[in-house]
Amino acid sequence: MKNFTQLLLGGLLAGTCKAYPGPLECPACYSLGPIDPVKNDFQSKCATIAPKLQIANATVYFSQYVAAGTNLSLPENNVTCGQSSQVVLTDMCRIALSVVTSNRSGISMEAWLPANWTGRFLSTGNGGLAGCIQYGDMAYSASLGFATVGANNGHNGTSGGAFYNNPEVVADFAYRSVHTGVLVGKNITKTLYGKPHSKSYYLGCSTGGREGFKSAQEFPEDFDGIVAGAPAFAFNNLTSWSGHFYPLTGPPGSPAFVPTAMWPVIHQDILRQCDMLDGYADGILEDPSLCKYDSKGLICNATLTTNCLTPTQSQTVQKIFSPLLTTDGSLVYPRIQPGSELADAYIIYGGQSFPYSDDWFRYAIYNDPSWDPAKLNTTDYANAARINPSNIETWKGDLSGVQKRGAKILHYHGLMDAIISSENSPRYYEHVRDTMHLSPAQLDSFYRFFRISGMDHCRGGLGAGVIGQGLDSVNSYEPRQNILTAMVEWVEKGMAPETLVGTRYVNGTKNLGVDYLRAHCKYPKRNIFKGGDAKKIESWKCVD
Repeated sequence: MKNFTQLLLGGLLAGTCKAYPGPLECPACYSLGPIDPVKNDFQSKCATIAPKLQIANATVYFSQYVAAGTNLSLPENNVTCGQSSQVVLTDMCRIALSVVTSNRSGISMEAWLPANWTGRFLSTGNGGLAGCIQYGDMAYSASLGFATVGANNGHNGTSGGAFYNNPEVVADFAYRSVHTGVLVGKNITKTLYGKPHSKSYYLGCSTGGREGFKSAQEFPEDFDGIVAGAPAFAFNNLTSWSGHFYPLTGPPGSPAFVPTAMWPVIHQDILRQCDMLDGYADGILEDPSLCKYDSKGLICNATLTTNCLTPTQSQTVQKIFSPLLTTDGSLVYPRIQPGSELADAYIIYGGQSFPYSDDWFRYAIYNDPSWDPAKLNTTDYANAARINPSNIETWKGDLSGVQKRGAKILHYHGLMDAIISSENSPRYYEHVRDTMHLSPAQLDSFYRFFRISGMDHCRGGLGAGVIGQGLDSVNSYEPRQNILTAMVEWVEKGMAPETLVGTRYVNGTKNLGVDYLRAHCKYPKRNIFKGGDAKKIESWKCVD
């Protein structure tokens, strides 16, 4: 039987691909299915498509043919988005437009339509509070033959200031930007190629993960397959949690503040107490939810006089690794998982307020630019949850719309995430299980969740976190090692992943080669070490 890559190629580009050493050097060679013959007039069709687009309330700015290998300049991208160019990996038609969503709001969006179209459509997501098109994700999916769209979430740049006194912009951010982009993008796709898409997909992480679940909860007809990472769902409660660290620690020099230099010491103490819970000490917690860390052993005393904590600082550490609760003991948001502290020392433990939380409370919850994040308290938690602008909480446990139409969800979360606690993802999975009264085996038919040990927020970290989730996180296009192609295989061939194999490069650097691979388990299973060479996949197993 042919292997997966051969099936994807269909022989069409077999001769061409022999010249390339691997899929990253020739992404078009690894497109996800039989490729429509590239018509000689693709370039001219792209140039003349604008007048043919029938899109209500839209203004098409331009359509242009972009050749593979072009380093596309993005002068119109807001400077705070931090991206001035993007390398394009396949011949494509780029279309830029705006769409009015209300009398006070609208989105900017782009469609990247590859010449080697496979018949598939894909929408990308966003990050943070940002109005930034994810051009890297667009380049990634377009290179694999997806007709791809991305939008700016209804505002430009990384600030939430556009929400101020404008609930319509908040609505775009909460749900309308992605949904509008999908409807418009499918229209554009049909117009250019002369036929509708065959399957529709979504790829996003963080805010993009929340947007994927928002689509699943409210617009299940939009996608056949959703890949959602580190989702920012329970959004209002998440912003309360993100903001509460500053009042907890105070600024540097405060009695409760834990010096940045102490966090590597605390990290090593966490590993001392918890690294062997999975059977092997490698600096990676395979299941940090099992770690009940106690910092009391680091309190300064007669023999421990340096690299130690005051009793007050030790209490701060214990509060950091505790769930955030209301005054009556109800859960606001789970604790941060142990293991993320090396990065969090500079992010949420650094003695400053968290900008996304600040902007959300100032401009979306209170419409008060003078609101002081240092005074965040349980009343604010309750107000955010109650106001819940445009139902952005994204906590609906009923995914029957996805289930009934046969759509699929692949949910992943890094267990070293320094921005969104990885303990909130299993909480949502269990919320769906309890709401729908389904066992994990029954959920498997349409919803699977994978915890990725050692992965930071969406990517990076100290473990095998390369799973094909983005352009900078691809070691292979084989479905067992690539979450996007795994989704395609599940949707189109009925072959669902039991594990996701992640890659760890030597010193985290791709050019140095592969250090090891690790198969990450489908929740609720967890990874334990069986014995042998810890860098071999077969030395680990998933257990209940």
